[in-house]
Amino acid sequence: MKALMYLGPKHVEVKDVQEPAVKAGQVKLKIKYCGICGSDIGIHLGTHPRAKAPLVLGHEFLGEVMEDGKKFKKGDRVVAYPLLSCGKCLPCRTGNAHVCNTLGLIGIDTDGGICEYVCADEDILFKVPDGISDKAAAVIEPLAVIVRAVHQSGLQALDTCVVTGAGPIGMLTGMVLKHLGVAKVFISDVNANRLEQARSFGMIPVNSQTENLDQAVKAATCGEGADVLYECSGAESAALQMTDITRVGGMICMVSVHKIPHNVNLRDFNFKEQRMIGTRVYTKEEFRQAVDFSLNVREQLERIVTHVVPMKDSAKVFDMIADPGSGTIKVLVDCTDF
Repeated sequence: MKALMYLGPKHVEVKDVQEPAVKAGQVKLKIKYCGICGSDIGIHLGTHPRAKAPLVLGHEFLGEVMEDGKKFKKGDRVVAYPLLSCGKCLPCRTGNAHVCNTLGLIGIDTDGGICEYVCADEDILFKVPDGISDKAAAVIEPLAVIVRAVHQSGLQALDTCVVTGAGPIGMLTGMVLKHLGVAKVFISDVNANRLEQARSFGMIPVNSQTENLDQAVKAATCGEGADVLYECSGAESAALQMTDITRVGGMICMVSVHKIPHNVNLRDFNFKEQRMIGTRVYTKEEFRQAVDFSLNVREQLERIVTHVVPMKDSAKVFDMIADPGSGTIKVLVDCTDF
């Protein structure tokens, strides 16, 4: 079968690989779409600490069940909970398997889903609701990241929120916040095209190259600042500014994983008695909630997908994403077009 293989830093190719065989408790999936995640970009660059070549990329995949299993029927569309937990460490024993001490991921620690076929355990699969398009369904996995972030942040209706970074995760965060009834959602970025897309979702865009985000938020909140700030950029400037933008007693939710230490104004953190919480992935229950919630935001999920690349051209996808002129937000690989 065809698969997009990571072969070394900045070296990916579509290769012929052996088709997987179904084991007990598994079903075979014909993969339709697989999304490109920020972690895939890190793997491609050779900076991911765990991913080793050769590796089939991709963990955001949508597949169709090829034969009846115990839980699923032939033709069912499914998405996979891709986390790999040990089941033995303290986090696993205390209901936090999603932050297992040795947490792994399909597509990082084992072969992933940018390929024709995947054999997956039935207990990690969730049936996609009818009425969700294939493209929208392929965005359910990153949607689960946002479900977790919202839970971690303690968001309340009518809050004023700020999202720093209008990449796929930042855009999804703002989209979900608007759907949940947040009064105002500010979103900052330097990419004008992404900011215009954010405006179309009802967010208030702020170009951090030409505008002052802190001033814009304070002007809209009688000088107080945001109730909740979601850091989705991974940028040093956002880390330094986030305590300024957030109000006294406000919450900062770290959604982006900062690859290196960045300066943070901890004096603000003390004086304003702010709260800060991290979020990494999602629990299995939150993944299920994302599957159900996708029905409510199906139109927005479809609009998040700006580019679909055929498998035969997928080796070029990372150059396309790196090009600021390409206009990408969420990119999918069509695993049926090879």
